[in-house]
Amino acid sequence: MTDRKKILIVDDEKDLLTFMTTLFNDWGYEPLTALDGLECMEKARSEKPDLITLDMTMPRQSGVKTFRELKDSPDLAVIPVIIITAIGDNMEEFLSKRRQVPAPEGFMTKPIDQKALIEMVRGLIGEGGGPIRTSEKN
Repeated sequence: MTDRKKILIVDDEKDLLTFMTTLFNDWGYEPLTALDGLECMEKARSEKPDLITLDMTMPRQSGVKTFRELKDSPDLAVIPVIIITAIGDNMEEFLSKRRQVPAPEGFMTKPIDQKALIEMVRGLIGEGGGPIRTSEKN
């Protein structure tokens, strides 16, 4: 049985999913993946991740709608969400001004800064529970 913290990575770019899965695994987290907002909601309910990284532009259900659903759900609203998008800083402002939706716990633009992302994750949920790398690779 593992006590590694689960991170649900939600993005429709398979290369990015592979990159982030490897990154989080290397840092001792248990990565889970979803290709769109609908799959995110299913996995969030079944897996109860410790944190979700969420892309904004995806097929079937957008990240904006998914974020709203996550924060409107009493059992999922407590899960920290890091918005990761290529749209830019305007998305953070857009989300923070939405009526009755809290601002995301974290925000990052693509391309992803690995060190900043890991620092953000560790600040929100702590250590991964597995071996932590001692050297930084970019």
